[in-house]
Amino acid sequence: MSVREEKQQTVSTIATKLRESKSTVLVDYRGLDVGQVTELRKQLRDSGVEFKVYKNTLARRATQETEMTDLDQYLVGPTAIAFSSEDVVAPAKILADFAKKNEALEIKAGIVEGKVVDVTEIKALADLPSREGLLSMVLSVLQAPIRNFALATKAVADQKEGN
Repeated sequence: MSVREEKQQTVSTIATKLRESKSTVLVDYRGLDVGQVTELRKQLRDSGVEFKVYKNTLARRATQETEMTDLDQYLVGPTAIAFSSEDVVAPAKILADFAKKNEALEIKAGIVEGKVVDVTEIKALADLPSREGLLSMVLSVLQAPIRNFALATKAVADQKEGN
């Protein structure tokens, strides 16, 4: 395969990942040592997030192909991209938590469900509870009326037994 064909294949791969991802986060990883990057990759992989470094020129070609050229301004300097096709919150949450502990990691921007967002929106997304946390909140809200009804019924039954 020629170099040109390899580059076209890489652009196509990036474009596909940009289209299929529920959320994508761009970070500047300059200053992280190998151990830190390895730990970050492990955390992301455990959550089903793919973390790759691509040449900015190839990533820009992919953004043109997917009509997400608003992202081009962030494709400068060392850039790694985290793609998540399953969970919208996971990459933002993991990268934001990692950035708090390792100041060398800088979140640049991202894409959330097809919309280019800046670092403030990525950090706001990271502050949301996880999918499991949200589901447990919904479940507790749904259970509350049933629990209250059961308690009221028990209180009425106890009162009738006492009479």
